[in-house]
Amino acid sequence: MYWVIALLTAVAQLIAGYFYLVSGLAAPLWAVALFLVWWVVLTRVGVKLALLRSYWLVLVPLVAVSTWFGAMWAGDAFLGWMA
Repeated sequence: MYWVIALLTAVAQLIAGYFYLVSGLAAPLWAVALFLVWWVVLTRVGVKLALLRSYWLVLVPLVAVSTWFGAMWAGDAFLGWMA
């Protein structure tokens, strides 16, 4: 049963990665590069948690989506990013 949860979490992380990748429509290139670095770090943490069979793994895509929304909101509100 754990591997089903891990697989669903991996799919969710890939979907979050898509949003990180297409952030270039509203964010500058340097921000997209930082987003992708952050996504890779989160993915590595997720892989380590999966190998340890930890259920904390489920939080990785949630953190990815939360930080993406927060960064995009802050970029729009304070840095003038627009689509």
